[in-house]
This record gives sequence, C-alpha cells and structure tokens, in this order.
Amino acid sequence: MSKLRNENIIYPELSYKIIGNAFEVFNELGSGHHEKYYERALIESFKKNQLQFQSQVPFVVKFQGKVIGRNYLDFLVDNKIIVELKKDNKFSKKHIDQVLEYLKITRLKLAILINFTRQGVVSKRIINFDIS
Repeated sequence: MSKLRNENIIYPELSYKIIGNAFEVFNELGSGHHEKYYERALIESFKKNQLQFQSQVPFVVKFQGKVIGRNYLDFLVDNKIIVELKKDNKFSKKHIDQVLEYLKITRLKLAILINFTRQGVVSKRIINFDIS
C-alpha cells in the first residue's frame, strides 16, 4: 500500500483548520447539544480563526430546467469546501448521499461531514470524483 502524500489530498491545510475548529467547539461545549448550537459555535470559531465562510448557503434543485426546491449548505468555506454538521452516533448512508448530491449540484470537489458525538468529533471527507 502506497503512502498518501500531502499533495494527493484536496485542500489539506484548509481541511485541517476546519476540523480543528470543530474540535475547539466540542472541547468547550461537549456533547448533547442541538445541531444549531454547534453551528452557531462553529460560526464564532471560524470568525475568531479568520476562516472565510458563508453559512446556510442556499442553492436550487432543478428538474427539466425548472426550480423544484431549495436546499441549504450548513457552511461553504473559502468557496471550496462544503461543511455539513450532524449530531448523531454515526454517519448514515443518507448523510453521505446528501453531501454527494450537494457536491454534484455545486460542482465542488470536497465536502467534510462533521459529526458531534458523545465520544467527540468525527469527520469524514467526501470527494466529488465526477469533476476534473
């Protein structure tokens, strides 16, 4: 098995910063809070650590050229990485499918699922292989 090198990872420094902010939030708040409180805390952490981000970013879902709905990204960091927050014991197929759909629609390369569990922060990088 070959070693992964840093240059093979999409947006490594920014990813590490995002996940580090999630740990900062969890270290202060702990477990058991509503997802919206983790989101609000992460906003403050991103601001404090000078990350460029948008929260609750809307995008439309279209069918045959017509808008049939709207979804919202929890965060878009540096216009590069989608960050979706969850508060659950594990990531479900539904969570991963949701983020893959967000990547497909936005045509971005990377999303990070962040889960605030009783044991701590768990993250999963989701890559969009459908774009070059």
